[in-house]
Amino acid sequence: MRTFAQILVNTALANITTSYLWFALTFWVYLETRSVLATGIIGGAYMLLVAIFSMVFGTIVDRHRKHAVMLFAGTVTLAAFAVAGVIYLLFPESTLLSLGSPMFWLFAGIILFGAVVENMRNIALSTTVTLLVKEDRRANANGLVGTVQGVAFMVTSVFSGLSIGLLGMGWTLLIAIALTAVALVHLLFLRIPEEQPEVSERAPFIDLRGSITAVRAATGLFALIIFSTFNNFIGGVYMALMDPYGLELFPVELWGIVLGVTSTGFIVGGLFIAKFGLGTNPIKTMLLLVILMGLLGATFTIREFWWLYAAGIFVYMAIIPAVEAAEQTVIQKVVPFATQGRVFGFAQAFESAAAPITAFLIAPIAEFIIIPFMDTDAGRSTFGWLLGEGEARGIALVFLIAGLVMVLAAALAFLTKSYRRISAQYAGQTESVMPEESPQVYEA
Repeated sequence: MRTFAQILVNTALANITTSYLWFALTFWVYLETRSVLATGIIGGAYMLLVAIFSMVFGTIVDRHRKHAVMLFAGTVTLAAFAVAGVIYLLFPESTLLSLGSPMFWLFAGIILFGAVVENMRNIALSTTVTLLVKEDRRANANGLVGTVQGVAFMVTSVFSGLSIGLLGMGWTLLIAIALTAVALVHLLFLRIPEEQPEVSERAPFIDLRGSITAVRAATGLFALIIFSTFNNFIGGVYMALMDPYGLELFPVELWGIVLGVTSTGFIVGGLFIAKFGLGTNPIKTMLLLVILMGLLGATFTIREFWWLYAAGIFVYMAIIPAVEAAEQTVIQKVVPFATQGRVFGFAQAFESAAAPITAFLIAPIAEFIIIPFMDTDAGRSTFGWLLGEGEARGIALVFLIAGLVMVLAAALAFLTKSYRRISAQYAGQTESVMPEESPQVYEA
């Protein structure tokens, strides 16, 4: 358990680093350009890169010791952030903030790449839960993982806004580089008890066939991934519009603090799962919570009240750990350990692809159609009775529609055969599928 705890701490430090710079980049670009389209493209590009590389990450995790994978990810992230720092020193901010300049996309792209590679550590972390924690305590351990991610989100939300508002992008980059180096040095002293995985010499670099075979081997598992994707559809809307809406209500320093305070929902939700688990049917729990997410998304911008927006974000973030833990707990039980990296990578790729689709779609529609429409007499007369009036009413209309679509999709999922099959398989699987010669398993 000491090893698992140290891995969690190190992952928290790594997540703090990447989230800190990622949030700061988004704040910086929007404040300097006031472009919803720019933030939507940046957010969508991040999730698109996650979707593209997750299959590679999953294959790498399965074929190498988890400690080596984490070291590799930390090294690449540090190198990427260092290159971004050099670019910042070589070019003026006016060039880096020009959306038509190749340097803007190069600078943002390198930061995004460094943040994306860090996701390899998260895939490895999910497999170490299977490696180090007993099956009946894995839902609780997954709750702790959500708590750690919530702590990272809370810290970075506060300090990213303060850092951009008070220090600027240059010092923010320097701090991110230093924290990345500290996390990498700490990781050098950790050890994870695991044998070297056996790999065929003819195994492909990206084992797409192996990933699909592993997913299909567990009846209904693909449907579980589809169910988890519901969360990411509305996540794409949040990615494109949450920061612009928040920055209309708060100055950047205060908005960072608001995100930090509301992100304690991650901690509350994660600790709740760590204490009570997910019930006898994690899939049912997941879909009920996705419905609640949709209702939140439809109502927390119904009026331009800062407290309503903040409360909605808090509850939304409290739900996220349970949704993610439900999927992880099922996969850790029904998928053999030797292929879990590829399954987690496949799931992350599939689910992450949903967010950039909605982000790329919603950002231009919101900026060029919906927001201008809500500023017209026709828009105010049509939706003013429901959404009120104000500069951010177009964004509120997008949230409303997205939330209602999410509620409908999750409700219909209860009626599918796939839901009944995966629920029955999870209930009927008496033991987790582990390798024949597994390392010592610790009780959480």
